Amino acid sequence: MSTRDDVWGLAEGDLLAPGLTAMRRLGGGSAYEAWLCFDEVTWSPVVVKVLRPSQVDDESSRRGLRREVLALRTINHPVVARGLRDGQDGDRPLVVLEHVDGPRLSSLIRRYGRLQEAQYLPLAIDVASALHYFRQVGWTHLDIKPSNVIMGAPARLIDLSVARPEEDARRLRHPIGTDAYMAPEQSDPGEHVPSYASDIWGLGATLFHAVAGHRPFTEGDPDHHDVRLRFPQLVEDPAPLPAGVPDEVADVIMASLRRDPSDRPLPHEVAEALEPVLARQPRGSLAGFKIR
Repeated sequence: MSTRDDVWGLAEGDLLAPGLTAMRRLGGGSAYEAWLCFDEVTWSPVVVKVLRPSQVDDESSRRGLRREVLALRTINHPVVARGLRDGQDGDRPLVVLEHVDGPRLSSLIRRYGRLQEAQYLPLAIDVASALHYFRQVGWTHLDIKPSNVIMGAPARLIDLSVARPEEDARRLRHPIGTDAYMAPEQSDPGEHVPSYASDIWGLGATLFHAVAGHRPFTEGDPDHHDVRLRFPQLVEDPAPLPAGVPDEVADVIMASLRRDPSDRPLPHEVAEALEPVLARQPRGSLAGFKIR
């Protein structure tokens, strides 16, 4: 069954669950639908991720929902969208999330192309601060990418659906994440295994996309059995950055995309390297912006 058919068939105004009125479908993934709902508990819009009908009795999807709920209860940082509550035992197992208003980084790049320094520098520093926190509490996100960053002041990191404690990430032996933004050790665990350094690689790939307007590597074949053809980042070097990118920014991006996790900077080192570049921005250039 395709995800297009694997839906609850909700319409605007329907009750998704007690106290949660459907407003607009936001999308979803293979296991979830995502809805913007009005919440009678917080009396505000919220995002609700609900297991698809075919996944309600699937133990793997149930386990993923439990893991995401645990991540949301554990991770409390101003750059990470909050979990509000969950309903794992209802007819429609779900988690209720804070609704963060603002455009996704992926939407901005798709509509306008490469970002300006005054746009990409704050988001990089904000996400680096969140990754520093993840490392302190022993968790990994494992899906840092432009569509999981909401632009604002601060930027907000969303979607903990594949997040897990670092000790669990290190035991992974199969790819977890989004192909184009997965570190080499996420793409093909072996000598190196996923860890907090994998999130730094994801930040590097995301920042490259924001700075250049395109991804750092060629597009792989998601159906190919050869991991080197599915994940070009295993064998390719990153594309060159556009002329005019500040040296400090280029150095951070390229260091973050090193194949060996031990050669990548720590999250706080990313922030410390970029903060002086942000400080050089002319006064007034850091004003908020909205997608048109």
